[in-house]
Amino acid sequence: MNFYDDRILPVLIDLSMHNKRLRPYRERIAGDAKGCVLEVGVGPGLNLPLYGRKVKRLFGLEPSPRLLARARQKARGLPLAVEFLEGSAEAIRLEDKSIDTVVMTWTLCTIPDAPLALNEIRRVLKPDGELLFVEHGRAPDEGVRWWQDRLTPLWKKIGGGCHLNRPIAKLIEGAGFAIDRLETGYIPGPKPMTFMYTGNAKPR
Repeated sequence: MNFYDDRILPVLIDLSMHNKRLRPYRERIAGDAKGCVLEVGVGPGLNLPLYGRKVKRLFGLEPSPRLLARARQKARGLPLAVEFLEGSAEAIRLEDKSIDTVVMTWTLCTIPDAPLALNEIRRVLKPDGELLFVEHGRAPDEGVRWWQDRLTPLWKKIGGGCHLNRPIAKLIEGAGFAIDRLETGYIPGPKPMTFMYTGNAKPR
């Protein structure tokens, strides 16, 4: 891992994820979680204080040691104990059908092999479990997609592997999920970066 990825990128991710416009999405997604929960891409732990009493156990998965250290600090003093897992979503170290809810907030864009990660998420979810997600991704407007496709190669290099153009709903459904609810739309900001997918899905 180079100096930028190890030292600078975690700070930039932490700062960018503090965007106040993202807070209502976080509150909604974390507030709907229940039972034994796995947050994929826990990052600096911004969702941790938002989980409610319906959550009985919480795992936080994150590949970046620097971001995990920030998440551990955020978890101190919370009423809910968090078990942190350092690793990738492409190989989740949890048993099959052991999780009630998986939470992803602006995570799927950075995972190198998104289909494999979604298959792993489906593996660890109980048959009646639920995937809750808010992601940015491929826009419906042709002009915006043109920019997303051309910006993504450079954006990945400076944004920790972040893809601007991933078709989030298509990826989730392609991994064996049925989407129960899906809301899409732009939030204020540059359109190539701000088309949001929010919803929940269950294993088929």
